[in-house]
Amino acid sequence: MNIYFLVEGNSTEKKIYPKWLEYLIPNLKRVKYYDQVKNNNYYLISGEGYPNILHDGLDNAVDKIRETKKYDYLVICVDADEETVEDRGNYIDNFMQEKNINLGETKVEIIIQNRCIETWLLGNKKIFNSRQPLTKTLSNYVDYYDVSQNDPEIMGKYNMRNHADFHYEYLREVFRAKNRVYSKKYPKDAKEKYYFEQLQRRVQDQPEDLKTFQVFLEFCERVKKQLR
Repeated sequence: MNIYFLVEGNSTEKKIYPKWLEYLIPNLKRVKYYDQVKNNNYYLISGEGYPNILHDGLDNAVDKIRETKKYDYLVICVDADEETVEDRGNYIDNFMQEKNINLGETKVEIIIQNRCIETWLLGNKKIFNSRQPLTKTLSNYVDYYDVSQNDPEIMGKYNMRNHADFHYEYLREVFRAKNRVYSKKYPKDAKEKYYFEQLQRRVQDQPEDLKTFQVFLEFCERVKKQLR
């Protein structure tokens, strides 16, 4: 089993996904270069944003997969941004069909972060409790939408430019309330095992929440069972 991960972000996802894969599929080992895969390996690279991931990133991935002939999956990880999950997924499917992409036995899996990876990270109920002392900014955010009680994936964008901007700022304020720091370049605690386990617990306790995060978890569980 070998997997080629093509992620949208150039910073956060490149740091967080390898840690999550380490927790979920410890026998799946990362390689530095795409042609180093042998058995139970994965390669991960950024597509340098959207829509560039569907042009240069995807073209490059297809070339590498065809060259090596060793990959079982191509996993494309993107944000939903301002689209619905269904619309973004359909767009990628149609894009690949129009380009007549044929990877042979390599399966394609699309993981859509609704709305972005920070949306998923807001699901940690242990780091944030709306009953704790809050900064004024965070209190305003909670009055608008309490992510400790309600599904972060269906939260709006407050008065900001888009959903991703607000969800990112909300997460930063949650960390500030704990005297911690979160940034795209330095996610720090957000990539640690204790943090990830709280996200798992969220979907176990509230299975109606973080549906797209659950898609990622289910994919990893399938891979874990398939490892030879």
